[in-house]
Amino acid sequence: MKNKIHPQYFLAKIKCACGAEYEIPATKKEIFVEICRNCSPVFTGKEETKKVMGRVEKFLQRQEKKKNKK
Repeated sequence: MKNKIHPQYFLAKIKCACGAEYEIPATKKEIFVEICRNCSPVFTGKEETKKVMGRVEKFLQRQEKKKNKK
């Protein structure tokens, strides 16, 4: 392996917009994030589930409309 090509690792402080702070090993000393596990809707259980219609369903609906028009 080549010497001096790998980045130096630090114990980085992760700071969230909600005020939470974490420490993890990283190549930067400080990292600022907007959403963390304390304020993310996915982790807090406040996630809104929306029914998204897929392409196949949309295609089948268009085909059904064409059949009904004839």
